[in-house]
Amino acid sequence: MYIRQNLRWNIIWRKAWRPVLLLLLYNTVVCALFAGGFTQLSIPWQPVATLGTAVAFYIGFKNNGSYDRFWEGRQIWGGIVNASRTWAIQMLEYVTSRVDAPELTNIRPAATAAELTERHRVLLYRHIAWCNALRLELRRQRDERWADEVAPFLSEEESEFMRHRANPPTHLLRRQAAELRILREERGLLNDFQHVGTMQTLDQLFVLQGGCERIKNTPFPRQFAFYSFVFVCLFALLLPLGLLREFDSLGHYMVWLTVPFATLVAWVFNTIESVGHTSENPFEYQMNDVPMTALCRAVEIDLREMLGETELPPKIQPIDDVLY
Repeated sequence: MYIRQNLRWNIIWRKAWRPVLLLLLYNTVVCALFAGGFTQLSIPWQPVATLGTAVAFYIGFKNNGSYDRFWEGRQIWGGIVNASRTWAIQMLEYVTSRVDAPELTNIRPAATAAELTERHRVLLYRHIAWCNALRLELRRQRDERWADEVAPFLSEEESEFMRHRANPPTHLLRRQAAELRILREERGLLNDFQHVGTMQTLDQLFVLQGGCERIKNTPFPRQFAFYSFVFVCLFALLLPLGLLREFDSLGHYMVWLTVPFATLVAWVFNTIESVGHTSENPFEYQMNDVPMTALCRAVEIDLREMLGETELPPKIQPIDDVLY
């Protein structure tokens, strides 16, 4: 996610120089042919203006849909951050002592402080692993980053098991549910009310994960994206043809003003179309996507600090004004 208020000029130039160069070459050839006597190239301006209006409405509609996908993805990850804090509070405040069950006193000894601390750590670290595993699945980075960003929060055996599952985040939440059952049935550390509350939090996490997968696995409708590109190209091709006589009527050599003005207008349309294209999938590793790495690190810092740890990792800092 680009966090600077204004785009740097080098970014604008890096994305603009190719289409601008092509447009300049095309418009220059059209003007040269017209100036050389091929006046039949000129077409009336009115249909070109009408086409431009239609294209503007169309790409505006497409860009609204693309931005909705990005904003929904950001809202989902905001929900993940909030649900993560809820999960941590529930684990720390619910799993504190043996449930008040007198009939179990003789067969289930009360949990020691060391045992509770270790259980808290396992439950919260597994959740941090879930956040990172979900991010890697969405970015298709499991193979190259699992060992550094997920494995440290799991036991070696559990990490290897989860790594080779088709959907590791789902299995991590399944393991959390199994741990809750053990805490309630075998250890007596959760009563029925607390168990239901924690399972509802897991259900919320499943819903949020499913929302991410829905956006990731459902491409933006190609009919909207493809025809948007086609219509912008068609408009850019016809634009100089419609401007030739308009500028030529202003005086000798004024027809060459078609080159800069047609290039500028076509570049604006191309840029608008490109902005919509880059927002279609908010879960890549691009400058305009949801900053999942930074959000995962924020969750990690919050949960580890709740555990009482003092040696915390630093917040993710932007790289060239981009927060990943």
